[in-house]
Amino acid sequence: MSQAVAAVAEGTRDSRGNTTDADGGAAPAQGSDFAPLLRTVKGQGLMERRTGWYTVRIATDLIALGAVITGMFLLGDTWWTLPLALPLALFWARVAFVGHDAGHAQITGARRAARAIGLFHANLLLGMNEAWWNDKHVRHHANPNHIDKDPDVGVGALVWTQKQAARREGFARWLTRNQARLFFPMLLLEGIALKVSGFQYLRRQPARERALSALLLVAHLGLYTALLLTVLSPGKAVVFALVHHALFGLHLGMAFAPNHKGMEMPDPDGERWGHLRRQVLTSRNVRGGLLTDWFLGGLNYQIEHHLFPSMPRPHLRLAQPMVRAHCEALGMPYTETGLVESYRQALRHMHEVGEPLR
Repeated sequence: MSQAVAAVAEGTRDSRGNTTDADGGAAPAQGSDFAPLLRTVKGQGLMERRTGWYTVRIATDLIALGAVITGMFLLGDTWWTLPLALPLALFWARVAFVGHDAGHAQITGARRAARAIGLFHANLLLGMNEAWWNDKHVRHHANPNHIDKDPDVGVGALVWTQKQAARREGFARWLTRNQARLFFPMLLLEGIALKVSGFQYLRRQPARERALSALLLVAHLGLYTALLLTVLSPGKAVVFALVHHALFGLHLGMAFAPNHKGMEMPDPDGERWGHLRRQVLTSRNVRGGLLTDWFLGGLNYQIEHHLFPSMPRPHLRLAQPMVRAHCEALGMPYTETGLVESYRQALRHMHEVGEPLR
């Protein structure tokens, strides 16, 4: 997940060296409603990077992955190895969260170092093309929940507006009618879908970048296959891989689903929203303690993350009171719910989108 994601509102530079905001334009004017909040956050040192914190986090994740793999070898060719797919999926998600943070320049401001971290975590460890994710995620951050510009609310297996639903036909129409109840089961396929999308994106990459991405993706597949076939018989290896990827996809979906689904969706033909309004009204925070922070990878502070994408993950909690107070002073809604309630709101939105087809 390359540093192009770091084209953020606080005026950092993207991979081409341009100073931009999250909408791809100039950094916010000093007179904007976001500027005072930005000055306050910077004054508290919350934009300063926490390289040491991330070093410990990365080392811990790698040790945990090593422990799970060691457990697989110790158990050997037995169905008792299958339960280890759960902790392997959990720590794969930690790897994904670090790759996400590297793409946002939260770990380091050096573009090459940030991309190296992203390539290692995404392409090699997960088999997910960081360039594909970066391209998709940049567009999402620039215009969250914008039906014409955010790829996360474009027409796919699921749809997000009744206008999209009205165009569905055949099997897709049935899927939309039932998409709320099918959402979590469909997430079981997401782990494999991430790999497929990454390989499909290779043809869109420049030749030199494509070669490195492809090499690491193929290396991942080779190492993963070798691990499973060394430990397990082919039949058990296939079952382990399917369960592992299903749990991984479910976990990532559970981390990303609460963030924007069911929140405001800007009218493509309406007025252009400023940075603060665009990011706050389309995002939802999830209440919780350290366990919630760990399980959701800091994405439970979605409002703060969208306002300050390059803010290190451990600082998001510290910035939250300032952001909430700023929104209250402006009379701007600030949405925060419990984890279960966030899922309920997201599913209710999907149910309402499919309602005309029922």
